[in-house]
Amino acid sequence: MDLQLDGDSALVTASSSGLGKVSAKAHAQEGANVVINGRDEARLEAAREELADVGDGRVVAQAGDLTDPNDISELISVTVDEFGGLDHFVTSAGGPPSGPFLETTEEDWYEAYDLLVMSVVRLVQEGADELRAGDGGNVVHITSRSVKEASDSLVLSNAVRMGVIGLEKTLSRELAPDVRFNSVLPGPIETDRISSLIEQSVERGEFDSYEEGLAAKGSSNPMGRIGRPMELGITVAFLCSPESAYINGITVPIDGGLGRSNI
Repeated sequence: MDLQLDGDSALVTASSSGLGKVSAKAHAQEGANVVINGRDEARLEAAREELADVGDGRVVAQAGDLTDPNDISELISVTVDEFGGLDHFVTSAGGPPSGPFLETTEEDWYEAYDLLVMSVVRLVQEGADELRAGDGGNVVHITSRSVKEASDSLVLSNAVRMGVIGLEKTLSRELAPDVRFNSVLPGPIETDRISSLIEQSVERGEFDSYEEGLAAKGSSNPMGRIGRPMELGITVAFLCSPESAYINGITVPIDGGLGRSNI
Protein backbone atom coordinates (compact mmCIF):
# COMPACT_ATOMS: atom_id res chain seq x y z
CA MET A 1 0.00 0.00 0.00
CA ASP A 2 1.23 3.47 -0.89
CA LEU A 3 0.65 5.57 2.23
CA GLN A 4 0.95 8.81 0.20
CA LEU A 5 3.53 10.35 2.54
CA ASP A 6 6.02 11.14 -0.23
CA GLY A 7 7.42 14.64 0.27
CA ASP A 8 5.63 15.21 3.58
CA SER A 9 7.52 16.52 6.60
CA ALA A 10 7.52 14.63 9.89
CA LEU A 11 9.03 15.17 13.32
CA VAL A 12 9.55 12.10 15.51
CA THR A 13 10.75 12.67 19.07
CA ALA A 14 12.94 10.29 21.06
CA SER A 15 13.82 8.58 17.79
CA SER A 16 17.52 7.77 18.11
CA SER A 17 16.50 4.26 19.19
CA GLY A 18 13.53 2.05 20.02
CA LEU A 19 9.98 2.62 18.89
CA GLY A 20 10.61 6.24 17.98
CA LYS A 21 13.33 5.18 15.55
CA VAL A 22 11.21 2.55 13.80
CA SER A 23 8.40 5.10 13.47
CA ALA A 24 10.83 7.50 11.83
CA LYS A 25 12.08 4.68 9.60
CA ALA A 26 8.56 3.83 8.47
CA HIS A 27 7.97 7.47 7.48
CA ALA A 28 11.32 7.63 5.67
CA GLN A 29 10.56 4.43 3.75
CA GLU A 30 7.36 6.05 2.52
CA GLY A 31 9.30 9.02 1.16
CA ALA A 32 8.68 11.54 3.93
CA ASN A 33 11.30 14.03 5.09
CA VAL A 34 11.98 13.32 8.76
CA VAL A 35 13.55 15.13 11.69
CA ILE A 36 14.74 12.67 14.34
CA ASN A 37 15.52 13.62 17.91
CA GLY A 38 17.38 12.43 20.98
CA ARG A 39 19.71 13.63 23.72
CA ASP A 40 22.73 11.46 22.89
CA GLU A 41 24.29 13.13 19.85
CA ALA A 42 26.48 10.17 18.88
CA ARG A 43 23.57 7.72 18.96
CA LEU A 44 21.38 10.25 17.15
CA GLU A 45 23.89 10.62 14.34
CA ALA A 46 24.20 6.84 14.04
CA ALA A 47 20.41 6.65 13.69
CA ARG A 48 20.44 9.37 11.04
CA GLU A 49 23.03 7.47 9.01
CA GLU A 50 20.99 4.29 9.31
CA LEU A 51 17.76 5.95 8.13
CA ALA A 52 19.25 8.20 5.45
CA ASP A 53 19.14 5.60 2.69
CA VAL A 54 15.82 3.85 3.37
CA GLY A 55 13.72 6.24 1.27
CA ASP A 56 13.81 9.21 -1.08
CA GLY A 57 13.28 11.84 1.61
CA ARG A 58 15.84 13.60 3.79
CA VAL A 59 16.61 12.70 7.40
CA VAL A 60 17.81 15.47 9.71
CA ALA A 61 19.05 14.91 13.26
CA GLN A 62 18.28 17.50 15.93
CA ALA A 63 19.46 16.88 19.48
CA GLY A 64 17.22 18.08 22.28
CA ASP A 65 15.73 17.38 25.70
CA LEU A 66 11.95 16.95 25.70
CA THR A 67 11.70 18.49 29.16
CA ASP A 68 13.31 21.73 27.91
CA PRO A 69 10.78 24.16 26.35
CA ASN A 70 13.54 25.87 24.35
CA ASP A 71 14.66 22.57 22.84
CA ILE A 72 11.07 21.75 21.87
CA SER A 73 10.68 25.13 20.20
CA GLU A 74 13.90 24.49 18.31
CA LEU A 75 12.67 21.08 17.14
CA ILE A 76 9.61 22.66 15.53
CA SER A 77 11.67 25.48 14.02
CA VAL A 78 14.25 23.14 12.52
CA THR A 79 11.55 20.97 10.94
CA VAL A 80 9.83 23.96 9.37
CA ASP A 81 13.09 25.57 8.24
CA GLU A 82 14.45 22.36 6.72
CA PHE A 83 11.29 21.12 5.03
CA GLY A 84 9.06 24.17 4.64
CA GLY A 85 6.36 23.02 7.03
CA LEU A 86 5.20 20.35 9.45
CA ASP A 87 2.70 17.72 8.35
CA HIS A 88 3.04 15.05 11.04
CA PHE A 89 4.65 14.52 14.35
CA VAL A 90 5.04 11.45 16.46
CA THR A 91 5.58 11.84 20.18
CA SER A 92 7.69 9.28 21.97
CA ALA A 93 9.61 9.47 25.24
CA GLY A 94 11.46 7.12 27.53
CA GLY A 95 9.46 5.64 30.38
CA PRO A 96 9.72 6.90 33.97
CA PRO A 97 11.43 4.74 36.62
CA SER A 98 9.65 1.63 37.84
CA GLY A 99 8.81 1.01 41.47
CA PRO A 100 5.87 0.78 43.88
CA PHE A 101 3.87 3.83 44.93
CA LEU A 102 5.30 4.18 48.44
CA GLU A 103 8.82 4.35 47.08
CA THR A 104 8.14 7.23 44.71
CA THR A 105 8.90 10.82 45.65
CA GLU A 106 7.11 14.04 44.79
CA GLU A 107 10.04 14.87 42.52
CA ASP A 108 9.52 11.56 40.67
CA TRP A 109 5.93 12.54 39.96
CA TYR A 110 6.79 15.99 38.65
CA GLU A 111 9.60 14.62 36.47
CA ALA A 112 7.34 11.94 34.99
CA TYR A 113 4.61 14.48 34.26
CA ASP A 114 7.09 16.88 32.66
CA LEU A 115 8.55 14.14 30.45
CA LEU A 116 5.38 12.39 29.37
CA VAL A 117 2.64 15.04 29.41
CA MET A 118 4.16 18.51 29.30
CA SER A 119 6.46 17.54 26.44
CA VAL A 120 3.36 16.74 24.37
CA VAL A 121 1.57 19.91 25.53
CA ARG A 122 4.53 22.05 24.46
CA LEU A 123 4.98 20.25 21.14
CA VAL A 124 1.34 20.79 20.20
CA GLN A 125 1.38 24.41 21.36
CA GLU A 126 4.49 25.11 19.29
CA GLY A 127 3.46 23.13 16.23
CA ALA A 128 -0.32 23.63 16.00
CA ASP A 129 -0.23 26.49 13.51
CA GLU A 130 2.09 24.61 11.17
CA LEU A 131 0.04 21.41 11.43
CA ARG A 132 -3.14 23.32 10.60
CA ALA A 133 -1.54 25.15 7.67
CA GLY A 134 -1.21 22.10 5.42
CA ASP A 135 -3.65 19.69 3.81
CA GLY A 136 -4.26 17.87 7.06
CA GLY A 137 -1.87 17.44 9.94
CA ASN A 138 -1.48 14.36 12.11
CA VAL A 139 -0.16 13.65 15.59
CA VAL A 140 0.43 10.12 16.88
CA HIS A 141 1.42 9.46 20.48
CA ILE A 142 3.41 6.35 21.35
CA THR A 143 2.30 5.56 24.89
CA SER A 144 1.90 2.14 26.54
CA ARG A 145 -0.64 -0.61 27.04
CA SER A 146 -0.52 0.41 30.71
CA VAL A 147 -3.14 3.09 29.94
CA LYS A 148 -5.64 0.24 29.47
CA GLU A 149 -4.27 -2.26 31.98
CA ALA A 150 -2.07 -1.11 34.85
CA SER A 151 1.25 -2.92 35.17
CA ASP A 152 2.72 -3.93 38.52
CA SER A 153 5.46 -1.64 39.86
CA LEU A 154 4.89 0.93 37.11
CA VAL A 155 2.76 3.38 39.06
CA LEU A 156 4.26 6.47 37.40
CA SER A 157 3.64 5.15 33.90
CA ASN A 158 0.19 3.80 34.80
CA ALA A 159 -0.99 7.11 36.21
CA VAL A 160 0.80 9.78 34.19
CA ARG A 161 0.40 8.34 30.69
CA MET A 162 -3.37 8.57 31.15
CA GLY A 163 -2.93 12.33 30.89
CA VAL A 164 -1.64 11.95 27.33
CA ILE A 165 -4.72 9.96 26.35
CA GLY A 166 -7.08 12.55 27.85
CA LEU A 167 -5.18 15.28 26.02
CA GLU A 168 -5.28 13.34 22.76
CA LYS A 169 -9.04 12.86 22.94
CA THR A 170 -9.64 16.53 23.72
CA LEU A 171 -7.38 17.76 20.92
CA SER A 172 -8.94 15.32 18.44
CA ARG A 173 -12.13 17.37 18.78
CA GLU A 174 -10.75 20.86 19.33
CA LEU A 175 -8.38 20.84 16.35
CA ALA A 176 -10.44 18.70 13.98
CA PRO A 177 -10.80 18.57 11.05
CA ASP A 178 -7.47 20.28 10.42
CA VAL A 179 -5.42 17.96 12.62
CA ARG A 180 -6.06 14.36 13.65
CA PHE A 181 -4.78 12.90 16.94
CA ASN A 182 -4.35 9.19 17.70
CA SER A 183 -2.29 7.00 20.02
CA VAL A 184 -0.67 3.59 19.84
CA LEU A 185 -0.29 1.38 22.91
CA PRO A 186 2.67 -0.96 22.48
CA GLY A 187 2.87 -4.28 24.24
CA PRO A 188 6.08 -6.35 24.36
CA ILE A 189 8.10 -5.59 21.22
CA GLU A 190 11.61 -6.76 20.32
CA THR A 191 13.38 -3.44 20.81
CA ASP A 192 17.06 -3.09 21.74
CA ARG A 193 16.03 -2.84 25.38
CA ILE A 194 14.07 -6.10 25.31
CA SER A 195 16.89 -7.78 23.38
CA SER A 196 19.38 -6.63 26.02
CA LEU A 197 17.23 -8.04 28.81
CA ILE A 198 17.00 -11.39 27.02
CA GLU A 199 20.76 -11.46 26.48
CA GLN A 200 21.31 -10.78 30.17
CA SER A 201 18.98 -13.68 31.01
CA VAL A 202 21.04 -15.96 28.76
CA GLU A 203 24.24 -14.82 30.49
CA ARG A 204 22.68 -15.65 33.86
CA GLY A 205 21.90 -19.15 32.61
CA GLU A 206 18.12 -18.73 32.60
CA PHE A 207 17.98 -19.69 28.90
CA ASP A 208 20.32 -21.64 26.66
CA SER A 209 20.03 -19.20 23.76
CA TYR A 210 18.62 -15.84 22.72
CA GLU A 211 16.00 -17.62 20.61
CA GLU A 212 14.82 -19.59 23.64
CA GLY A 213 14.57 -16.41 25.71
CA LEU A 214 12.69 -14.63 22.95
CA ALA A 215 10.23 -17.51 22.66
CA ALA A 216 9.67 -17.44 26.41
CA LYS A 217 8.89 -13.71 26.26
CA GLY A 218 6.13 -14.37 23.77
CA SER A 219 4.81 -17.61 25.23
CA SER A 220 1.81 -15.99 26.95
CA ASN A 221 0.82 -13.92 23.91
CA PRO A 222 -2.11 -15.16 21.78
CA MET A 223 0.12 -14.68 18.73
CA GLY A 224 2.79 -16.89 20.26
CA ARG A 225 5.51 -14.23 20.03
CA ILE A 226 6.35 -10.66 20.90
CA GLY A 227 6.02 -7.87 18.37
CA ARG A 228 8.46 -6.93 15.64
CA PRO A 229 9.46 -3.24 15.81
CA MET A 230 8.37 -2.33 12.27
CA GLU A 231 4.89 -3.71 12.96
CA LEU A 232 4.48 -0.69 15.22
CA GLY A 233 6.36 1.67 12.91
CA ILE A 234 4.14 0.92 9.93
CA THR A 235 1.01 1.34 12.06
CA VAL A 236 2.20 4.78 13.14
CA ALA A 237 2.92 5.78 9.54
CA PHE A 238 -0.53 4.51 8.49
CA LEU A 239 -2.20 6.65 11.15
CA CYS A 240 -0.37 9.68 9.72
CA SER A 241 -1.41 8.90 6.17
CA PRO A 242 -4.43 9.92 4.07
CA GLU A 243 -5.36 6.22 4.02
CA SER A 244 -6.55 6.63 7.64
CA ALA A 245 -8.29 9.97 7.09
CA TYR A 246 -11.43 9.00 9.07
CA ILE A 247 -9.54 7.64 12.09
CA ASN A 248 -9.36 10.29 14.80
CA GLY A 249 -9.20 10.26 18.60
CA ILE A 250 -8.54 6.55 19.06
CA THR A 251 -6.03 4.40 20.92
CA VAL A 252 -4.66 1.36 19.09
CA PRO A 253 -3.18 -1.49 21.16
CA ILE A 254 -0.28 -3.16 19.34
CA ASP A 255 0.19 -6.15 21.58
CA GLY A 256 -0.87 -9.25 19.64
CA GLY A 257 -4.06 -9.48 21.68
CA LEU A 258 -2.24 -9.75 25.00
CA GLY A 259 -4.54 -7.24 26.68
CA ARG A 260 -7.80 -8.51 28.15
CA SER A 261 -9.69 -5.20 28.13
CA ASN A 262 -12.89 -5.27 26.07
CA ILE A 263 -12.37 -1.74 24.77
